[in-house]
Amino acid sequence: MYVRHLGVADFRSWTSAELDFEPGPSVLVGANGPGTTNLVEAIGYLATLGSHRVASDAPLIRAGAERAVVRAAAVSAGRELRVEVEIVPGRANRARLNGSPVTRVRDILGVVRTVVFAPEDLAIVRGDPSERRTFLDELVVARTPRMAGVRSDYERVLKQRSVLLKSAGGARGAKRVDLSTLDVWDGHLASFGAQLLRARLDAVAALRPFAVAAYGEVAPASAELTLGYASVLPELDGEGATDPGPDVASLETALLAELARRRPQELDRGVNLVGPHRDDLEIGIGTLPVRGYASHGEGWSVALALRLAAFELLRLDYGPGGEPILVLDDVFAELDADRRAQLAVTAGKAEQVLITAAVDGDVPDLLDGARYAVGSGSVRRVR
Repeated sequence: MYVRHLGVADFRSWTSAELDFEPGPSVLVGANGPGTTNLVEAIGYLATLGSHRVASDAPLIRAGAERAVVRAAAVSAGRELRVEVEIVPGRANRARLNGSPVTRVRDILGVVRTVVFAPEDLAIVRGDPSERRTFLDELVVARTPRMAGVRSDYERVLKQRSVLLKSAGGARGAKRVDLSTLDVWDGHLASFGAQLLRARLDAVAALRPFAVAAYGEVAPASAELTLGYASVLPELDGEGATDPGPDVASLETALLAELARRRPQELDRGVNLVGPHRDDLEIGIGTLPVRGYASHGEGWSVALALRLAAFELLRLDYGPGGEPILVLDDVFAELDADRRAQLAVTAGKAEQVLITAAVDGDVPDLLDGARYAVGSGSVRRVR
């Protein structure tokens, strides 16, 4: 897969920009601040309907503008599709596919597919569990776009159930709440949660061998990387992310049982205590967890290994012509020579790799290709 054309209007710092790309490496070079990262962020937004830099859409709209528009023409297995998203603050975003409106914005997921490696990825290693859950869920949706709907439904159930739990107001308030309504929401949470949990377990199991291999290549002197899944369900532990593992029906039953067991605590505290929103991706080096023990260099190696593994897994999932675009956002300056070389080798396998850099010389010669100069509100191809 590759993006042939990208257009943005009132996106981040850009009033407007239009770029044509080709397969192979494309390097966007610009000093810090002129909007280089914003351009690849726009492509990533079309792939995930989110940014790898911020949690909400509001910062994506240029100051003073009422909306932002991102559009692209993507080619996969010889077929070109045109996709466009209009980002509107305070309202539902709108999307078009080949010029026609789509019913739901998430219906465009899968038209553009990316794997983004950026400095923010250190948060996967060092950050809170929510960072690792987001990494997993984005991989799940990239593998199976329909899971975006399941994830959205699960988050909706969490919000509704949270309101109900808070309205209980502790033990005395619980007497005034019809708990049969809570039973209904328990059923929804267990149904959507089991689907999401099973997809996460599948993703971890599929990702593990690629991650172990990638980490062994970028950090050959280190102990082996380990991946596990930590769940609130007693039935699952760090080794639970193996196939075949529990099926969706078994996970749904287990979630319902755990919800029943912990209902008094949930009513007392007024929060959702059971479900995949409480889980974590366990990452270790040898016998030690990465978080809290890994050095800065080891953290970078783990983050790099996870992204390289995701890229290799999605290449396998999509098959020839459908592999994701690899986006390398300002990362070569952060890597030593060995890690740069390994990243360049993997990037060379991609049909298209988009790279941002403040200094052209940071990009390895193996990724020699098209060059774009970014600065002063303009972008132009120089080679």
